[in-house]
Amino acid sequence: MLVQSLPDTMTKLVQMSDATQFEPAGDQPQQERRHAAYQSRSLDECITHVSTPTGKRKILKAMVTTACQMNCHYCPFRAGRSKMKRLTFTPDELASGLNTLQQAGKVEGMFLSSGIIKGSVTTQDKIIDTADIVRNRYHYQGYLHLKVMPGIEYDQLYRLMQLADRVSVNLEGPTQKRLDALAPKKDFQRELLGMLQLAEQIRQTHPYEKLAGTVTQFVVGAVGDTDQELLSLSNTLYRKYGLTRAYYSGFSPVIQTPFENLLATDPLREHRLYQASFLLRDYGWNVEDLPFLTDGNMELALDPKRAWAEQYLREAPLEIMTARRDQLLRIPGIGPVGADAILKARRRGKLTSFTDLQKLGIHAPEQASPYILLDSHTPIAQMKLF
Repeated sequence: MLVQSLPDTMTKLVQMSDATQFEPAGDQPQQERRHAAYQSRSLDECITHVSTPTGKRKILKAMVTTACQMNCHYCPFRAGRSKMKRLTFTPDELASGLNTLQQAGKVEGMFLSSGIIKGSVTTQDKIIDTADIVRNRYHYQGYLHLKVMPGIEYDQLYRLMQLADRVSVNLEGPTQKRLDALAPKKDFQRELLGMLQLAEQIRQTHPYEKLAGTVTQFVVGAVGDTDQELLSLSNTLYRKYGLTRAYYSGFSPVIQTPFENLLATDPLREHRLYQASFLLRDYGWNVEDLPFLTDGNMELALDPKRAWAEQYLREAPLEIMTARRDQLLRIPGIGPVGADAILKARRRGKLTSFTDLQKLGIHAPEQASPYILLDSHTPIAQMKLF
């Protein structure tokens, strides 16, 4: 029976290979997207190389079904769209397919999403059943990233977090107003944001249990959302709901959807959002520190850290020997590792040249030099760097 079912499973996986290209699974989402047309119709094109918290992995990206009862205006899987090939797997098919590929050394994990059919609860059960078979029948201990359906039950989310390394809730928009324009059948607070709140509650209730981290995804640029809206909510999710990361997926028009004639979002905007998001998550910045323009967006010409430094440090550079850690993290080209290295080196002696900084692993003179002093008189930008 297994021999007969696997070829059909693999055929369907090949046919589904493009379905999840806009669903990021790892820590470098912009590198996951296909840069060339799908041509070979082979399993190799179903497998995505992603960066995960435990290293780079070959991930099978799949869906329980490409059918969906929802009518999200931007989505290729929306109900009634005839150009989408509808494919459906059973939990047994997906689990055995992953096991076969894993045994063959083809993959090291799976990202599993789904369209919604017969409601979120029924659909979520199929994702849970798949992961349960993978973990308990095939004793697979590798990486699983599982999608959370809108408005599922507490016990479902808890079980999902027990089975997965990472779970994701697609918020899509930063407010109910933006969500209404993107996905009019979804409730922002109850079905989406509430899932992230519930996930953090589950972690707090079970502090000694290994549970999946949570991520979210926004659709950027289709319905007037601003960087300030997106990053303000992201900051709240990082601080209060234990979010691991936010994904910002620039809108791309899909034919035979209500948004097919809208312009695609500039990829540079997506990149700037990620840079700003990491400042909030990893550098201790507040939303108020980010350099928003009057329209609530950031300028694209400069990365947000450099834009802030141009405004506040260009005329008042920081002294490397006296700056606090939080101040060092405001300097372009200096991250948490570099800031800690500077603080440690200062306890051993003075940093008097750019060579001293290079020895600490700081190799970006064109970024840092206009904004720092190596003594109380001379900006490093005026010194000989090499």
